[in-house]
Order: sequence, then C-alpha cells, then structure tokens
Amino acid sequence: MKTFDLLEASAFLRMHPETLRRLAVAGEIPGAKPSKHWLFIDEDLVEWLRARYSEKARGGEPSGTMTSSTVNPITGVGEGASPHQTAKKYEDLLERRPRSATRNAKRF
Repeated sequence: MKTFDLLEASAFLRMHPETLRRLAVAGEIPGAKPSKHWLFIDEDLVEWLRARYSEKARGGEPSGTMTSSTVNPITGVGEGASPHQTAKKYEDLLERRPRSATRNAKRF
C-alpha cells in the first residue's frame, strides 16, 4: 500500500489536481485530509477507477438494454457512448446537409 499526495494522485488518475480536490471534498473519490494536505491510498484509487469501467470491460454482461430515453434522438447514440462515437455521428449528420452556394460565388 502506498499513499499519494494530491499532485501524485492526480497524475496517477490523469486528471487535473483541482478536479481531484473537488471530487475528494464532495466525497465522490476516496481521500482524507488529516492535516493541511490531501492523502490518497493507491488501492482505493484503483478500486474507484475500476468501478467506472463499463460492464463489458469488467467481463460482465450489460445490465440492460438501451431504452428510447437513453438514446439521443438526433444522433442515435446512447448516453454511455464514447466521445468518438458521438463525434462520428455528428460528422455523419453534418455531411448529409445540403451544401449552399459560397458567399463569394457570382450569381447570375
């Protein structure tokens, strides 16, 4: 077992130190402030991080299927979709838009 200070823990989790501090203050991430400085135990951080893995990544079956309320009606992407999936859907939607004449084109 190893302990981290705020900067070491934020580097371990690859998040901004202020974000980590706010999560710790809110009790959303395990940490303690026994004196003037925050302390985090490496095993607690690993457990917290693993709890955020998707069901599929943890080796389990998904807890349920997506319902219409969890799917964005515009993009067709669910709330748990990765940013890459969402960006790809938006790009596809933008490509389908009809292109208008450019502003500088001469009109006859």
